[in-house]
Amino acid sequence: MIPSDAITAFVALFVVIDPIGLTPIFIALTTGASNAARRAIAIRACLVAVVLLTVFGLAGEAVLSFLGISLAAFRIAGGILLFLTALDMLFERRKQRREGQADAPHAEDPSVFPLAMPLIAGPGAMATMILLTGSADSGAGIALVHGVMFAVILCVVALFLLAGPLEKLLGPVGINVVTRILGMLLAALSVQFVIDGLRDLQVA
Repeated sequence: MIPSDAITAFVALFVVIDPIGLTPIFIALTTGASNAARRAIAIRACLVAVVLLTVFGLAGEAVLSFLGISLAAFRIAGGILLFLTALDMLFERRKQRREGQADAPHAEDPSVFPLAMPLIAGPGAMATMILLTGSADSGAGIALVHGVMFAVILCVVALFLLAGPLEKLLGPVGINVVTRILGMLLAALSVQFVIDGLRDLQVA
């Protein structure tokens, strides 16, 4: 039988990370990439996210305190960076850069930013890991939280790997429309990050 704490942690992390909502964003960020490249980006992004969330689950508050950074400031910075990505999606700047880098030895790689951070391992996910591990009353409880986090990331990987068939289903026009819509949603999400960060600063 699955412990109730594991179910609670899974629901919390699944809602915060939102694998289903991330999938169309992944498609938009990797439009035109080959299946092998897309698979590599998905795996790399999720591995980086696992490392980041593990670090914050084990020593998140200590790391931020050592660096003198509050979660509110971290949330604001993530929102600003995400807003820049949203602008790229809205005005096709990513596509223009890809065309200009077609002959470059290293193509643009969104796996670390913005996929791993702040989309998968964003401020909300990091804060959730800190809260869940902080409420765990034993080492086994902390290990359980990290196991649940890994299960949620596996859901992200599985959905990312379905990006190819979804892209074929949507077609070029559909991808173009979805990219614009998601750019607007990302812009709104980034502004919400900043608002939440400012609210946290006022409360503090």
